[in-house]
Amino acid sequence: MRLSMFKNRVFPIIIVLVLVLISCGNKSRNDSAQNNGILKQVQDDQIAKSDSKIIVGANRTNQYLPLLNGKRIGIVANQTSVIFKDVSASQNRSQNENYTHLVDSLIAQNVNVKKVFAPEHGFRGKADAGELLKDGIDTKTGVPIVSIYGKNKKPSPEQLKDLDLVIFDIQDVGARFYTYISSLHYVMEACAEANIPVLILDRPNPNGHYIDGPVLEPKHQSFVGMHPIPVVHGMTIGEYAKMINGEGWLETNIKCDITVIAMQNYSHDKAYHLPILPSPNLPNDQAINLYPSLCFFEGTNVNAGRGTSKQFQIYGSPYLDKTVYSFKYIPMPNFGSKHPKHDGVLCYGEDLSETEKRHQIDLSYLIRAYQNSIDKSLFFNDYFSNLAGTTQLQQQIVAGVSEKEIRNTWVDGLEKFKTTRAKYLMYK
Repeated sequence: MRLSMFKNRVFPIIIVLVLVLISCGNKSRNDSAQNNGILKQVQDDQIAKSDSKIIVGANRTNQYLPLLNGKRIGIVANQTSVIFKDVSASQNRSQNENYTHLVDSLIAQNVNVKKVFAPEHGFRGKADAGELLKDGIDTKTGVPIVSIYGKNKKPSPEQLKDLDLVIFDIQDVGARFYTYISSLHYVMEACAEANIPVLILDRPNPNGHYIDGPVLEPKHQSFVGMHPIPVVHGMTIGEYAKMINGEGWLETNIKCDITVIAMQNYSHDKAYHLPILPSPNLPNDQAINLYPSLCFFEGTNVNAGRGTSKQFQIYGSPYLDKTVYSFKYIPMPNFGSKHPKHDGVLCYGEDLSETEKRHQIDLSYLIRAYQNSIDKSLFFNDYFSNLAGTTQLQQQIVAGVSEKEIRNTWVDGLEKFKTTRAKYLMYK
């Protein structure tokens, strides 16, 4: 009798307690699931404290979203302008679904994105190097796209008049002739003249571990080299923007109001694998590392791998001595190179796709190619001195000066640049 009464009274209580606990557990899980999506990005700062993974500026949304409230925004962006859903994806290109584009993300947060400014290779990164780009509309978001490559390298007052702030977020590769730092200059200059602040979301420099090359001479200033810096400058976009301002490189020494959203866990010596191709002809880490050395071939009659699957990892020409070079290939039109140099013609050269990582510019390929050119008078073109930033390098190669001797002529310029650079560094 007593046992029966105990069961009748206690069991219902136990059942109620169990149901309450289950309900609380479900609510906790549901709340957690909802909060995960909201808090993921703003928790990156906390993740960074216990993790060595690099947190790019774009992922530090809690640092810059408040600055966008109530403002009309323009964004200088391309395919690399993304927010990673998981910071581990920032160094893993295979997880190509683990990010959202900055423009898409900001629009989803009800940020008033008025227009996108597209640099070389376009907003989605599909244009050839040097290809003229047209203004248009982004089919995904409906946002107007304004080209800042070609004739319109600098945003006009008319293009800026309906903006309160411009965001610059593009992955650079740390070479003077990679034109995104030239676009940065013109954007800063235009915004300074229009009294519009620029917000820079910083990203790693994959060639940030060294500084090298001849310093550009003013008479060779062009869109592939606007400032008196060496070929490899060892700075991030954010640091470089500070240098542009600090050194008075903008027209009439005007200053741009810039805010840099710094990265976390980044240092210049830290290796960084780019998860998204920075441009169509830099397909992997090897190409990015060799780019400062092989881009000199763009100013010669030698093909630097455009029109192949090994862009900036091989070089060759029909005018190189085939008894010296055993490697051969035929450039053909492909994504990123509709009209490659020596299209459809057998080229002899060298495959560098398996060579070790460089920590300085390697001139040996350029010197060797010149020495083994069938007709040396046709080797260089007028573009070479703009890429080199000086006429001296061509003169030295023609005169048979050794690589060591050439490098010795760079020392004074590099030391002066390093002293200047140190004033603007944000990272070790």
